[in-house]
Amino acid sequence: MAHTLTPNTSPATPVAVQRPRAVERQVQGQATSDGAGVKLVRVLTHDLQRRLDPFLMLDAFGTDNPGDYIGGFPDHPHRGFETVTYMLEGRMRHRDSAGNEGLLVPGSVQWMTAGRGVIHSEMPEQEDGRMEGFQLWLNLPAGKKMQAPWYRDIASAEIPEWQGDGVVARVIAGQSHGVQALVQREATEPLYLDVHLQPGRCFEQPLPAGHNVFVYVYRGSVQTGVPGGEQTVPRQRMAIFANGSDADGVRLTAGDEGAKVILIAGRPLREPIAQYGPFVMNSNAEIHQAVEDFRAGRLA
Repeated sequence: MAHTLTPNTSPATPVAVQRPRAVERQVQGQATSDGAGVKLVRVLTHDLQRRLDPFLMLDAFGTDNPGDYIGGFPDHPHRGFETVTYMLEGRMRHRDSAGNEGLLVPGSVQWMTAGRGVIHSEMPEQEDGRMEGFQLWLNLPAGKKMQAPWYRDIASAEIPEWQGDGVVARVIAGQSHGVQALVQREATEPLYLDVHLQPGRCFEQPLPAGHNVFVYVYRGSVQTGVPGGEQTVPRQRMAIFANGSDADGVRLTAGDEGAKVILIAGRPLREPIAQYGPFVMNSNAEIHQAVEDFRAGRLA
């Protein structure tokens, strides 16, 4: 996808990262299916939720075979967290019980806060061609889990971008080098970047030492980590960065074919996580209540 720089684009030289984070480990996602048989790769799995707090899940989907996505995601409930869907290719229609409706198209984002509860569907509006993108689940703090549902569609042209030397960073959440995203969250301070690097080019992102950070490579490869101990992260691999009080950010350098990655970071909530399918609360009692409310038709 080609993207035109928006008026929010900043040509300023980025703040240098002096002490890049080390790579703690690399993770291969798990192939699975969800919804009505949609094939996807679960990159951030349940066992990584506490390590990558406040993020609960990351799914990557990408296929040219309509049979892998045509069933879509019929009506299903959520409570207690936010979903961020970022489309690279294809068209997906959203409808929910709060009366919201929107169409995801290439380059666009759908941000939904389930809060106290919502029932929604995500269905493809195409019968052939490629469908590719990501869905990220972002936890809500205990005091916000029962807030009213919220929804926003963000068109591709609305996503601000920062441009450097052979690098474009689309700023979906948070801020990068003075470029502010349309969505900010005080409790979790999420950063969500889609970074496109030409061959051999470098991108640096300053980050607070206490934030959890990972990168997922969806085109090409990158080298990252501490100088002298860099690791190559290949396509379809996630790298989790180590937390250290002496580190001030991450540094990514594209391989010979260039690279496209999503870089995600956030401030951990450090609260209990109780999950039962599409409900994420802080205790089993709250989960039981969510299930009861859903069965009784009390979700939004």
